[in-house]
Amino acid sequence: MTIEPNSPNLPTPEPLPEQEPDDFDSGTSDNHLSPEALTTQQNLAAISSLQSPQHTTAMQRAISSMQQRPTYQFTVKPRALALTLAAIAITLLGVILNNWIVGIVGTLVTLVLSLAMLLPWLQYVLKEWFTPEDRTLFVGFLGLIAAIVGFIKFSGIGDRLLTWGRGINWEAFGTLAEWFGALGQILIAIIAVYVAWRQYVISKDLTIQQNLLTVQQNIITQQQTIDSYFQGISDLVLDEEGLLEDWPQERAIAEGRTAAIFSSVDGSGKAKILRFLSRSKLLTPLKRDRRLGRAILNGMGGYAEDRLEGVRVIDLGVMLAAADLSGTDLRWTDLSEANLVRANLSSCDLVKANLSRTILYDANLNGADLNGVKLLYGSWETASPRSRKEPPNYETGEHTGAVIENANFTNAQRMSEANRYYCCAWGGEKTRATIPGGCEGVPNKLIAQ
Repeated sequence: MTIEPNSPNLPTPEPLPEQEPDDFDSGTSDNHLSPEALTTQQNLAAISSLQSPQHTTAMQRAISSMQQRPTYQFTVKPRALALTLAAIAITLLGVILNNWIVGIVGTLVTLVLSLAMLLPWLQYVLKEWFTPEDRTLFVGFLGLIAAIVGFIKFSGIGDRLLTWGRGINWEAFGTLAEWFGALGQILIAIIAVYVAWRQYVISKDLTIQQNLLTVQQNIITQQQTIDSYFQGISDLVLDEEGLLEDWPQERAIAEGRTAAIFSSVDGSGKAKILRFLSRSKLLTPLKRDRRLGRAILNGMGGYAEDRLEGVRVIDLGVMLAAADLSGTDLRWTDLSEANLVRANLSSCDLVKANLSRTILYDANLNGADLNGVKLLYGSWETASPRSRKEPPNYETGEHTGAVIENANFTNAQRMSEANRYYCCAWGGEKTRATIPGGCEGVPNKLIAQ
């Protein structure tokens, strides 16, 4: 029969019988709860007695979950404290009266009572601070030490060691001690040298890491500078409709920006800028409206080129003279008519690059990939290097070739036969000696002029 929750006749829970605690009531028992936990448990027990049997299990789980963690409290009855204080007083009295009977009795009673008071705390400390594995290892080491001492004692080894020690002339060991002292000083010096060496190695590693971080920071800063340059050039040369502007002052500012940024970036940065300018047709001579100066469309979605009379948005001129572009990617770049005197193009990827009328005097192209590179227009039989006086003829190739005198083509990769013949004919003796495949049978036209 279930009792309604609103019934006025609610059963009163029977009070728990009180038990007289001992003088030394330890809080380490698992059944000991704090007063707040005991009150919570009694209230939950009263509520659970009003519920139906099917909720008993759930209420028991709630009771167990609300129980607080047992606290390791140690309470001492006042009479135990009084006994302890009395024992301490007896001990002090024995010390004052110099009576060993009174002193030993007080000391023993004080020791027993103090140990009884501290024992629960010591048990708690041992349980909380030391795991079972730690206690096992500690006992094991104690056993090992006891076993070694017992073995030395009862096996006769200890007596033999004492006999051997008495027979040693310890005075003779004075000089040996001095030797050991000197050896110790030497070892200290060696250790000091080792520590100094380790400090040097650590400092060197830190310096290398700092240099790497600096290099990475410089790369990030350079890329940000290049991105800002790209955006600035785009805003400068394009109008609101996205067409190329053609005011002389805008071209002059664009060339000035390009010359300035070339002096502040490395070879990889220069190559990125050249690829951007080339693919944007800013290095290509474009056909212009002679009255308005605007670039003319070719009817196929691009701008018409005019190699003979066209105007470039940015004229590289001597910006790349003696530049270090080794190992960079210059594929499909238009470097025609640029001044690359003494430029380092070793190991460059120059596939499909336009180097017509480019000044490559004393340039280094060691190991460069020259597949599809354009060094001239027209036929290689009639082509010749650029001239200061004569205009180029892009049909026959006269004065459209690159100036390659004293250039180094050692180990150049994938050079075409036309380019090989042109380099042998117009490169001079120094250049001819570096042409892959040799120049046998090709006349030196540079001497004939």
